[in-house]
Amino acid sequence: MSAIHVRNVPEPVVTALRERAARHGQSMQQEVRNILEAAATAPPSIEAPQPVRLTTVRTAGISTWGREDIYGNAGR
Repeated sequence: MSAIHVRNVPEPVVTALRERAARHGQSMQQEVRNILEAAATAPPSIEAPQPVRLTTVRTAGISTWGREDIYGNAGR
């Protein structure tokens, strides 16, 4: 079995891991192994892109642009 050494873990993280392991009734090493295994085997979360919100603004002026001026023949 392979070993991993993690350096520079902040003390509050170590304390939280120790307390979490105690709540689960296991050693801190086993708790870390369980966390790593869960993270490594979880399906990747692919977030859907946020929808684009379009806003129509009416102005007092009159537009002289038509659809063809903006888009041409593309998208027909």
